[in-house]
Amino acid sequence: MPTRNINLTPEQDEFVESVVRAGEYQSASEAIRDALRALQQRRREDALKLDALGTLIQAGATALDRGDFAEIDDADLQRYLEALAAIGEERTS
Repeated sequence: MPTRNINLTPEQDEFVESVVRAGEYQSASEAIRDALRALQQRRREDALKLDALGTLIQAGATALDRGDFAEIDDADLQRYLEALAAIGEERTS
């Protein structure tokens, strides 16, 4: 297995040591490998989200091109944004 030397902040080092002491990992290397797997997974998920967003943007542009949209005034937009904010607050409480 390849060996790498890495520099950690004191907080990162203490975290790694604490998870090893707690028995969650057998060694610091095992903890770091798990962190790298999590980073890889997050990047895969981010790429999928970006692809999905691109698809939605394209669908929106296509809808605009064919005139499939509704114009709204500032008051309607404000009410819509307030409703979204309220939904977000409900989910976090």
